[in-house]
Amino acid sequence: MMRNIAKKIYILLILFFLYAPIVTLIVLSFNKSKTRSKWGGFTVKWYGSLFENEAIMQALWNTLLIAFLSAAFATIIGTIACVSMQGMKKHFRTICLGITNIPMLNAEIVTGISLMLLFISLGIKFGFLTILMAHITFNIPYVILSILPRMKQLNPSTYEAALDLGASHIQAFFKVVFPDLLPGILSGFLMAFTMSLDDFIITHFTKGPGIDTLSTKIYTEVKKGIKPEMYALSSLIFVSVLILLLLVNYTPKKKKN
Repeated sequence: MMRNIAKKIYILLILFFLYAPIVTLIVLSFNKSKTRSKWGGFTVKWYGSLFENEAIMQALWNTLLIAFLSAAFATIIGTIACVSMQGMKKHFRTICLGITNIPMLNAEIVTGISLMLLFISLGIKFGFLTILMAHITFNIPYVILSILPRMKQLNPSTYEAALDLGASHIQAFFKVVFPDLLPGILSGFLMAFTMSLDDFIITHFTKGPGIDTLSTKIYTEVKKGIKPEMYALSSLIFVSVLILLLLVNYTPKKKKN
């Protein structure tokens, strides 16, 4: 009995330390006073100020656009890479898989500085394009990691049967292989989108003057002093992610019923 109570208290403490800062952040976003030490009354004016701030809205647009484009390109490249690796011999496939895992194990600051030096040596002007290429680069391993397990579960006989029935290689892939890979592809896309949305270090090293994402914009604003609009922005991001998770987890259950 005491052991079960101790387990519940332990879980509650973990949840408290995980979510207490987020709850505090959300509460402060409705605080009328700019001072964090006292409650000045309930207000939603900081949310209005947030949407009137053109710099933050531009940073939000840049973040979403880069995240979507980088996730889309990384998903396409990662899917092609998985199909290619599956056709290799086991020895070469193991080597390629090990190489693709290096960026995930490597420190982000090393990846960021390496990409920065690469762009400088190639004479590429820093800006939107360099951020996009950097995000595609570090997203590809996560997509491969999501798709490859699904690829290993495929039955090669179904693909060969489609070819025997007169389908071309492209038709056989999209009619037989692609539907089975789709859950892994969607999972890889969401993973890449989330990683791109959250990245700061690599973006900081590969962005140019005059362009910001949310992470770099928040970092710049924090150095000047935390504004209440940042609380509102962080609260909206948290609620959006929470709604997305609820939708993703609710849809499969609905289909089963």
